[in-house]
Parts: sequence; C-alpha cells; structure tokens
Amino acid sequence: MPVISAPHEINMEDLYVDLGAVVDVPLYLKCESFNFAGSVKLKAAREMVLAAERDGLLAPGSVLVESSSGNLGIALSMIAASRGYGFLCVTDSRCNPASRRQMQALGAQVLTISRPDKTRGLLGARLDYVQRLCAYDPRYVWLNQYDNRHNWLAHYRTTAPAIAEQFPGLDVVFIGAGTTGTLMGCARWFREHRPSVTVVAVDSVGSVTFGGPPARRLIPGLGAGVRPALLDPGLVDEVVMVEEPETIETCRAMARRGFLFGGSTGTVVSGARRWLAERPGGGPLVSVAIAPDQGDRYLDSVYDPEWVAEHYEEPAGAQLPAPRTDPSSQLVGAG
Repeated sequence: MPVISAPHEINMEDLYVDLGAVVDVPLYLKCESFNFAGSVKLKAAREMVLAAERDGLLAPGSVLVESSSGNLGIALSMIAASRGYGFLCVTDSRCNPASRRQMQALGAQVLTISRPDKTRGLLGARLDYVQRLCAYDPRYVWLNQYDNRHNWLAHYRTTAPAIAEQFPGLDVVFIGAGTTGTLMGCARWFREHRPSVTVVAVDSVGSVTFGGPPARRLIPGLGAGVRPALLDPGLVDEVVMVEEPETIETCRAMARRGFLFGGSTGTVVSGARRWLAERPGGGPLVSVAIAPDQGDRYLDSVYDPEWVAEHYEEPAGAQLPAPRTDPSSQLVGAG
C-alpha cells in the first residue's frame, strides 16, 4: 500500500462498475470519486494549483478564490489546507449543505450568492463577485476553472488514457458537461489518439452550454448559466440533455442496487442509458461513462423524499425511466 504525505497524492484510477444489470444496457462506469476530495475535481484542482505555483502566481499569504457549486470547492479546500494557503469558495444556494460544511471543516471560507445576475443567473453573479474581489485585493488568486487550460489538461493526461488502456475496444464514452474540463480533456485525447471513439456529452436541461434556453436547475454539478470558455463543441460528437427528475430517478434506482452515486453521476448515467437504448440496430457497443461523484453529499436533496416532493411536481421513484422522446430530451448534434 502507498504511503502519502499530502492528500492529493492518491487517487484511484482503475475502478469501474459494470452497470449492465442495473440500467439494462451495456455500460461501464469509471468511478472518479475514490480520493480524499471525493470527486473527479481533485484532478483539475491539483493541476491548476501546481501550475499556479510553477508560474509564481501563489506565494506565502496567498488566498485562493474560486466559484464552485461544491466539488471543486472541496478539492481546493483540501489542497489549500495541505499547502498552506487560504481559500474562499464563492458558491450559491444550490450548493449542498454537506459540501459547505466539509469546506468549512477544512478551513475554507464559504460565501453564498443568493441574487442571480439578470441575464447570466447565479453563476454570472458568482463570477462578477470573484472578479471584483481580485481587483480589490491582490492577495486573492483566482484559478478560474472556467477558462484554465490546466482544467482540461488534467484529464487529457490521465482520465482519457486510463479509459483507453482499460478498454482497447472502446466505442463510445459519455462525459458530463459542467465547466467542460473533463469533457474537453477527454475529447481532445480521443480525437488525437482514438478518433473512432464517439464522444457524447451529457448536460442538464436548463443549461446554456450547448445553446439551450436557461431554466431553473437545482442539482449542482453539471450544467452552466454561462457558456464555458473552455468548450469547443467541434470536439463533441453528440449531446444528450437530461431533465432533473430523470437524474433523481436514475440515482435512486442505482441506490436500490447498492450504488450510492451523486447527482452528476445520475445525470451522466441517465443520458448514457437513453442514448444506448435509442441507438439503431447493430452489434453491442463497448461503452464507458465517467462518474464524477458519490451520493453522500446529496442525502439532503436527491435522496431526500421531502426535498424531491417540494421541488418537483411528482416525487421520483426508484424505477429507471423509460427512454424519452420529448423535445427537451432529444439528442443534439454538436459537431
């Protein structure tokens, strides 16, 4: 077993779950949450902080600041504590209470934005606050996960090659779209090294990332109210949009089989299942979806029947939804 001296030095890369018996389609799930940060965001956080140190942007007394709905904030809280920096996470009301408490336990400050920007929503308001703060006080260093090339480089160097090594016959990979760091890093790698692999992005209905209209979104993680600067839609073959009740139903159905995954994972699995189920006839595909997080941070939302009943018209059950063909959940060509 390895012996580590810093929490970011270990991250399990080779754990996959065969979800075929759970979702009734051939699908392997790459679990990216078995590390001290509990999510895939550890990779981007580590890469961005180390790059900022190499570039001389961080010094003793520096305070990291980032806009995050939770998972990156936790990863940066952990790394900042380990490396002796302060950290301020600027989030909004969609951030899970458990995520806020975890960041604070690691010594971070958490500021919650409650008033959305008129055109760019809560994310736009968060970004405006971070920019004003950094302009006012030079101690604050904004890594800017939305426009930082080291966000996608982390996955270009690790995530995509790991999947390709594990599945030499890979046909299609499903990746959630948030900042699009994971998506762009993997898409670039597969375009350059395995162009036969179909890259399918999975996003939340209400996100503007791929040109859809903005709408209410309550589950943090995937989706954006401002189009991510990192996004190059030409690297994506197809896009699947998933509604939040479908995400909840998928999460809870997996939980009934013993797999407690987070909201982002539920969205990705739901989109992958629908894409595979609606695929025209042909031979079986080797399919992999990336699971960004586990479900412990969603116990007060996705897995809370009262929360679900309060925010959605019909409480989500534990059965996977049938493939949908309504306009809000159509496959969208992106390439």
